[in-house]
Amino acid sequence: MRTNPVDVLLVEDNDDDAELTIRELKRHHFANNIFHAKNGEEALKWLFCDCKSSSPPGQDLPKVILLDIHMPKVDGLEVLEKMKADKQIKLVPVVMLTSSSLDPDIYKCYDLGASSYIVKPLNFERFSDAIRSLGFYWLLLTHPPIK
Repeated sequence: MRTNPVDVLLVEDNDDDAELTIRELKRHHFANNIFHAKNGEEALKWLFCDCKSSSPPGQDLPKVILLDIHMPKVDGLEVLEKMKADKQIKLVPVVMLTSSSLDPDIYKCYDLGASSYIVKPLNFERFSDAIRSLGFYWLLLTHPPIK
């Protein structure tokens, strides 16, 4: 059940990548409220919870969703497809943050409605820089549609 507003929904099965992403977002003060879903199934349960909220529909959705592709249980492509089919959730920007640089994955994600596609750098410093840039753009510069 969702109880607090979330700035970022991070859907990542690699604990090291998740920890680094969360640490960088918080270190640069881009997001304090981050929910980490460890697989696509957990993300879908969180997004489509039937918890009773006092907020208007869509008001308690994250500002951005960072989504990996290759995960156990439910992969990122299926999560993306289900999110973009929902009237409220489809407005939330989805940044694919993945290790896959395969053209079919990239095309499929954009075809399903991804807002951006970032290949995770393997180098620690470059990964940190990528997260800092991502946070700056998606959490400070962009403006979501008014609901």
